Amino acid sequence: MNEHGRLADFLQARRGLLRPEDVGLPTYGERRRVPGLRREELAMLAGISAPYYTRLEQGQSRNASREVLDAIANALRLDGSERAHLHALARTPRRGGSSAKRPPAERVGPATRALLAAFENAPAIVLGRRTDVLAWNRQGHGLFAGHLDPEAPDVPARRPNMARLVFLDAHTRELYADWPAKARAVVGNLRLTAGHHPDDPLLAGLIGELTMNSPEFAAMWADHRVLACDVADYEMRHPTVGTLTVTQQTLRSPEGDGPVLVVATADPGSPSATALTLLSHVTTGPETTRPRHDTDTRT
Repeated sequence: MNEHGRLADFLQARRGLLRPEDVGLPTYGERRRVPGLRREELAMLAGISAPYYTRLEQGQSRNASREVLDAIANALRLDGSERAHLHALARTPRRGGSSAKRPPAERVGPATRALLAAFENAPAIVLGRRTDVLAWNRQGHGLFAGHLDPEAPDVPARRPNMARLVFLDAHTRELYADWPAKARAVVGNLRLTAGHHPDDPLLAGLIGELTMNSPEFAAMWADHRVLACDVADYEMRHPTVGTLTVTQQTLRSPEGDGPVLVVATADPGSPSATALTLLSHVTTGPETTRPRHDTDTRT
């Protein structure tokens, strides 16, 4: 699917989520054949012509201005992340039909690895843009994937993938008390990534695999919701230290690109903090400060 198809799908899906009563439009008791707003109603709310909006939604118009996109975003009641996603879809350059090249394996630079090592008392993992686990400290391994080989992130071909684990791995599914909330966060972040990297064949392959193998993923992906989940609280049912609630925070590089660091913390003095302390004593895993064969100068 080209970038204009993605834009059309996004607009159609989000229009379908709005009801006339949500935006103050009268229905006069009429029966509608499809849910959501009609194209002409959305165009009216955005202050643009219905034919122009129809062409845009059908992928036939490629020159929407920032002002028009902002008007459509307001009409669709998009939040900041969804608005940015809309602009990213609209401005994606055309590739001339050439096949996408396989991107190089993602690496963890010295600065990111040093930052990971600094979190010696908190579970932390480094994720690539496709949610591949590039590195973790021993607490991060113990909290998020203690059933996996602690050395797996060292070899690109064996790296765990957090999106795949959340949807296809029974241990990870049981780990989250509110699994749907975690699943929606994963899908929302993948949707953002797909908007910024529409020609990444590995990302497309991951999305295709999850769509084929997880009905829940397929349903969540189809509604085109976007979610930048940088801070979230999750209740986790850990097989070793029991139930605990952690705050998962995603730390990004100043440039906004490259690997991200996900750190789990708990309120000081709480039972969950005690559980994390216990986890640090019972887990074993790789040291994060020794040289790795995949290290380069990037962060």
